[in-house]
Amino acid sequence: MIQRKLRGMGVALITPFNEDGSVDYESLMRLVEYQVQNGTDFLCVLGTTAETPTLTTEEKKKIKETVVERVNGRIPILLGISSNCTQTVVDTLKNDDFTGVDAVLVAVPYYNKPSQEGIYQHYKAIAKATDLPVVLYNVPGRTGVNMTAETTLRLARDFDNIVAIKEASGNITQMDDIIKNKPENFDVISGDDGITFPLITLGAVGVISVIGNAFPREFSRMTRLALAGDYASALTIHHKFTELFKLLFVDGNPAGVKAMLNMMGMIKNRLRLPLVPTRITTYEEMRKILDELKIKY
Repeated sequence: MIQRKLRGMGVALITPFNEDGSVDYESLMRLVEYQVQNGTDFLCVLGTTAETPTLTTEEKKKIKETVVERVNGRIPILLGISSNCTQTVVDTLKNDDFTGVDAVLVAVPYYNKPSQEGIYQHYKAIAKATDLPVVLYNVPGRTGVNMTAETTLRLARDFDNIVAIKEASGNITQMDDIIKNKPENFDVISGDDGITFPLITLGAVGVISVIGNAFPREFSRMTRLALAGDYASALTIHHKFTELFKLLFVDGNPAGVKAMLNMMGMIKNRLRLPLVPTRITTYEEMRKILDELKIKY
């Protein structure tokens, strides 16, 4: 079953840009290979970390095709297809080519601020429009509305192809409620690097990670150790990255991880407006931590 494949460390893949602002497909292919070769369990493509709101329809299509071709079936691909228009998502599911895509990630509708019943009906229409596995994405800090545990559990019970949730509400009590009461064929995935370790100890099955773009080998090891119940070893790795978790998000996502990848010589430090690169002070603090970690890449 597909949700068994979406366990461990998934990486929310960034979109690298050239100095002229165009998509840097060569760097994208290198990043994909870096992930595949260094322990990433699955890739999340065209999520928030990919700066998807600033990409054109053609760019999104080409990015998807580039990643699918490069991965070549070696690890699963979770594709983001969120919209705050339900019909747009339904039409996408009915009309687009999903060859090479294993599941879709759909965020709670943003800006509209729907009621819980509206959220339920949004996902009901999506689940009925496709045979693909659907992963819910609750991120109220971006969408403006929280999907409650009650709504999540209702969806999990009512639709067999709604297989998991990426939970980024920051509300541990809510996440624990979902884990405790969910059906067996439904998974909870952390949407926040910093709480991945504690959430796995409660019963989550992994993470869709931002920091994994830069440190797939180390963060996937932490995730696997925690899933295996070796909490002491996992906690040691978790604590190595504590300060970096804060710095990666202080100037917004993906500015932090793009700065880190730039230091590592993997991409140019470019984002698309309205996002801008990290401040110089943040950049230098991250460089200092990178030197202290002495991680080879």
